[in-house]
Amino acid sequence: MTPFKFSIAENPSAATGLLQKNNSAAYLAGGTNILDLMKEHVANPTEIIDLGRLQLNTIKPTTAGISLGALAKNTETANHPTIRKDYPLLSKAILAGASAQIRNMASNGGNLLQRTRCSYFYDIAMPCNKRNPGSGCAAMEGFNRMHAIFGWSEKCVAVYPSDMAIALSALNANVKVMHPNGSERTIPFGDFHLLPKDHPEKDNSLNFGELITSIDLPKNDFASHSAYLKVRDRNSYAFALVSVAAGFELQGNNIANAQIAMGGVAHKPWRALKAEAFLKGKPANTANFTKAAELEMSFAKPLSHNKFKIEMGKQTLINAFEIALRG
Repeated sequence: MTPFKFSIAENPSAATGLLQKNNSAAYLAGGTNILDLMKEHVANPTEIIDLGRLQLNTIKPTTAGISLGALAKNTETANHPTIRKDYPLLSKAILAGASAQIRNMASNGGNLLQRTRCSYFYDIAMPCNKRNPGSGCAAMEGFNRMHAIFGWSEKCVAVYPSDMAIALSALNANVKVMHPNGSERTIPFGDFHLLPKDHPEKDNSLNFGELITSIDLPKNDFASHSAYLKVRDRNSYAFALVSVAAGFELQGNNIANAQIAMGGVAHKPWRALKAEAFLKGKPANTANFTKAAELEMSFAKPLSHNKFKIEMGKQTLINAFEIALRG
C-alpha cells in the first residue's frame, strides 16, 4: 500500500473542502471497497479523508417518503422498521449482498460508489480502460463470463456490483449531494451511474469534490408485491450473475405499475423499461411475465463467454415476477 496522509473531516463542508484541495485524495466511509483497491494498488490516493464524524447517519421519514443518511450502515438500513415495512424490496436486496460483517461496516453512500469487481480491473498487469484510460479492455477478448450483456462499449464490458443499488433503481430513488461551494443538488437515481461509452473510467455523474449526503426514496405501493432475486455461483459472499428487483402495484389482477431493475448485466443498474412498459395494464400471469422477460432480453448483446445470461436473465425475471405477485 502506498503511503498516504490521513485527514479527519469534522463536517460535510470540511470534507468537500479537503477533497477540493487535493485531486488525488479519497473519502473513507466504511472502507469496504477503497481499502481493497489500495491494497491491490488499483487506487493510490495520497490522502484519505475520514468521514466518520459527519452526522449523516440518520434514517428518517419525510413528507415524500424516507431519507437514508449516506453514512448509515447497510445493516442499519436493511433492518430499520420502516424499511422492512414499507420498502421490503430494499431490505431484501441489501441482505443478499456481501456478508454480515461487510454489511455492518459498509455505508449507504459508499455502496453506491463501489467499483467494478472485474478481475482485469483488479489485475494491474492487465490493460483496463477503467483503471488506465486508453490502455484497452482485456475482458473484451478475455474470460468475460461475469460481464455485461447490456449497454457495454468497445472500451469496457464490466458490470456494476451493488445489490442495494438495483433495488434503489427500481424504487426511483434520488441521490442528494453537496458541492464544495456548499450548494446542494439532487440526482435522479437513473442518472447517477453511467454507461461506459468512451469514458469507462467515470462510474457516476458526481462532479469532483461532491459528497453524497443522503439517498431519498419516494413513497410507493410495492410493499405487498415486491421481490429481489439474485442468481450467483454460491449462496453467500458472491456477486450476481443476474439479479432482479421487481415491484408491482396491482389493481385487481391487473398490473397498474411495474418497476424493474436488473443487476450483473450492465455497467450500471439496468432498468428493464421494455418489460415495465409491456406489463403495465396487463393481467399479472405467467404468460405475460414470460413475454415481458423475452422482450427485455431480446435486446441483450452477449459476449463470447456469457451467452448463458440471456436465458438466465429471462428465467430470473419470470421467477422474480412470480415471487412479487405472491407477495
